Amino acid sequence: MATTQVNDKKTATSTKFLPLSNRVLLRRLEQDEKLKGGIILPDTAKKKQEQAQVIAVGPGKKDKEGKTIPMPVKVGDTVLIDKYSGQDVSLDDTDYVIVRADDIIAIIEK
Repeated sequence: MATTQVNDKKTATSTKFLPLSNRVLLRRLEQDEKLKGGIILPDTAKKKQEQAQVIAVGPGKKDKEGKTIPMPVKVGDTVLIDKYSGQDVSLDDTDYVIVRADDIIAIIEK
């Protein structure tokens, strides 16, 4: 197992982070602050974003025979998750969410 270097553009420091089992470290993608009519939303009015970028991926869950089940996502993927799924964490002053691979609804391809 290799550790994934969390090296975000927003921070000057980096942390080594390895999710365990079938867990995935995500960074929610920011919602636009302006509506179509030019109205700017305050932070309190913004909804939690359902789209996120995969930052780090665990090795995968083991089946009954001890074989590792491959993870459905890889670092860099953009995914869709439930609004309130996972555990919010802060690393190097950046907010992330840790979810199980089963909590990821879809991979968004652009």
